[in-house]
Amino acid sequence: MNAYLALGIAIVAEVIATTALKASDSFTRLLPSALAVAGYAIAFYFLSITLRSVPTGIAYAIWSGLGIVLITMASFFIYRQTLDLPGLLGMGLIIAGVVVLNVFSKSATH
Repeated sequence: MNAYLALGIAIVAEVIATTALKASDSFTRLLPSALAVAGYAIAFYFLSITLRSVPTGIAYAIWSGLGIVLITMASFFIYRQTLDLPGLLGMGLIIAGVVVLNVFSKSATH
């Protein structure tokens, strides 16, 4: 399996799990709790596949950067949580950092 495909699956699974974690209401609701646990298990399994060939720092930068952006989008659409201008600017800087790592760094495996 392509390492970056595995990383993409890991990121999506983690976003689903984190969204379900909020809905679990501190693990008091069964279905969202089970979805959170399963999502994190899937996320870490696919992250482990990624780490076979992608440097840990690069994989984690992509994981955290895209995860932050996607979970913020999910929180906006599902829970109506919003960010102010400094929050949006900070997210833009995170995205810029991930792009710089992937486009310009020789550390990233392509």
